[in-house]
Amino acid sequence: MDEAHVECRNVWKVFGPNAKRALAAIRQENLGKTEAQTRFDCVIGVSDVSLKIGKGEIFCIMGLSGSGKSTLLRHINRLIEPTDGQIIIEGQDISKLDTRGLQALRAKTIGMVFQHMALWPHRTIQDNVAYGLEVRGMARTKRRRIAAETLEQMQLGGWDRHYPDELSGGMQQRVGLARALAANPDILLMDEPFSALDPLIRSDLQDQFLELSARLNKTTLFVTHDLDEAIKMGDRVAIMKDGIVVQVGTPEEIVVNPNGDYVEKFVRGISRLRFISAENIMKPLGVVPSGHGEGQSRALNPTDRLPAIIDAIRAGRGVATVTGADRPIGVIDYDTLLEAIRNFSPAATPARSTE
Repeated sequence: MDEAHVECRNVWKVFGPNAKRALAAIRQENLGKTEAQTRFDCVIGVSDVSLKIGKGEIFCIMGLSGSGKSTLLRHINRLIEPTDGQIIIEGQDISKLDTRGLQALRAKTIGMVFQHMALWPHRTIQDNVAYGLEVRGMARTKRRRIAAETLEQMQLGGWDRHYPDELSGGMQQRVGLARALAANPDILLMDEPFSALDPLIRSDLQDQFLELSARLNKTTLFVTHDLDEAIKMGDRVAIMKDGIVVQVGTPEEIVVNPNGDYVEKFVRGISRLRFISAENIMKPLGVVPSGHGEGQSRALNPTDRLPAIIDAIRAGRGVATVTGADRPIGVIDYDTLLEAIRNFSPAATPARSTE
């Protein structure tokens, strides 16, 4: 990874009247959550978390209720202050910011989208979206123009003069996202933004956000309790339990190679077949026997997934060539594909390595 855009360095958050004293004991005596609460009347919210998020990355933080995911997210814009540790944004320790610097961070650098949008009922949709620009002191005509353009991006063109109670839940969620995007922040913090929506609307918004993210290149920290959503949205995923990050990896690494029983329980219902790619199942050139379609093969990209592999093998009469950097790098035949499907099935033990 290039230099981190957002970094957490050994972040701790202990809630309670004796937080500093409790933290010292937690470190020295390796106390767990229950012991810390019993002895010090304190709750461990985040436990020694260190993460690096690259520029333009969608980084999902996933866990059950009480795992610490939302608590960690709120450290990024100092809605919550760490008991110990540092939050570094663009190379700067944000704990050093004075009031004006913190206001600028929240107004310009970071946008936040919550599960419940808290739109102002007395303001039009356009003025809700333009609020952050209004706080900056931007002229009314300019901020309304930017708001209108952002609403168009969110497929809400023509709704500028309406009020929140005239919109459906999914439309209100789009307004909340538009409000965050209108300020053009470099970083988006999204705390379960789609979890209260119906499944079809939720899927549509996920797709729309992924398309916007690819175009706008926003660094995004996305909190969810839904592994399917994390797998779909995240370039990488961090799974949390009791304030601890128990595994970080790409969706493929998390699903195919869970690092313990806790993560294994999460991924048990996720099909590994979606993570079959040409580059991690291909054989070296020349391995496929003659008579299996040589000379007829159709080229695949290394990152092509199962549907494309099947189509290519059919078109190539049993063999597909994998091409990288404008040259053949491997081949896949029916036997290779069937073996991969067996290795990637839930019953396979151990799971196939992706290294």
